[in-house]
Amino acid sequence: MDKDILSQEEIDLLLKGDSNLEGNLDENFEDDGVITDIERDAIGEIGNISMGTAATTLSTLLNRKVTITTPKVEVTTAGELSNEYPIPFVAVDVKYKEGFEGSNILIIHVDDVKIITDIMMGKEEIDTSRELTEMDLSAISEVMNQMMGSSATSLSEIFSKKIDIEPPKSYEITFSEGRKKLDVLKTSDPIIKVSFRMVVKDLIDSEIMQLIPLEFGQGMVENLMGTPQREVIDSIDRREETKLVEEISSKKMDMATSNGIKQKTARIDKMSENKDEEHVIIKKPEFETFDGSDDVSYNESIDLIGDIPVELTVELGKAIKKISEILEYGPGTVIELDKLVGEPLEIYANGKFIAKGEVVVIDDNFGVRITDIQNRYGH
Repeated sequence: MDKDILSQEEIDLLLKGDSNLEGNLDENFEDDGVITDIERDAIGEIGNISMGTAATTLSTLLNRKVTITTPKVEVTTAGELSNEYPIPFVAVDVKYKEGFEGSNILIIHVDDVKIITDIMMGKEEIDTSRELTEMDLSAISEVMNQMMGSSATSLSEIFSKKIDIEPPKSYEITFSEGRKKLDVLKTSDPIIKVSFRMVVKDLIDSEIMQLIPLEFGQGMVENLMGTPQREVIDSIDRREETKLVEEISSKKMDMATSNGIKQKTARIDKMSENKDEEHVIIKKPEFETFDGSDDVSYNESIDLIGDIPVELTVELGKAIKKISEILEYGPGTVIELDKLVGEPLEIYANGKFIAKGEVVVIDDNFGVRITDIQNRYGH
């Protein structure tokens, strides 16, 4: 009997062995020297610009102030992530279909996804104790589609080429499960982790992560700089490295202000030309004089514009509903309008209110009898 019972030491060894098997050879990974300081700073700046634009989009969707802090760039592995984050999270897989080849993953807390979904559904009370549903995953996929779409637009300006993404896919998953399902996590190669702190006023204050394959991240930097980084490091000193980092940081500002700089330069050149002139002649402007004339009116026929079509619209009534209410509609649903029975309907010509009327039936067709014309004085 005793031989069939495992000791605590044997159990610990089995658990340890399973962990090592899952982490493979990458769980004790050291990131020193995997990427250069230039690559680290460049990736951080790219992430800062793209996520800044994404934060603006999220703020518009939620109608709340959203702040995303300056990113922190690290190099890790799927094995280390499995050990560091054992609990489930929501992974949003974003694949590029134009401009770049590859994909990256955004990691979001499950409760944050529930909060974002409840806000978009117009719920007055946020419930994070409920189970995560397909509705939550669908909502966060659409949110990320909007956010990363605007981010791709910003990257298009930085890299001077069109960049576009496929519709993102969301999963509730752990890192251990993700190593079998998500391309970015299937490898034991190093992964670039870009961490941001996301704050949504009074609701969310947590960390989101962007996981980028090492080759993909280095490729972006080389694309931006125009020269493979390993060759640059061999031929420049530290001062030149710092200069390149400053050029990357100022690239966004240069694009936004290039027109203003050109205008200022033109004005400076103009001032320099004027400075060389010895004499400047100043005189009052001369204007042509017109004799007074009687007002002339033309009573031409309106036939010239008589054939121009005008769209007449009759408004039966209005109703304002929340998205959550509209989603519950189906065949047979009755929508209550703001008009009372027998109350005059409003008639518009090309969107301008011109008259009031009442509904009539003419040979089985609806019609409107005009009861009151709105004149130009509003009576």
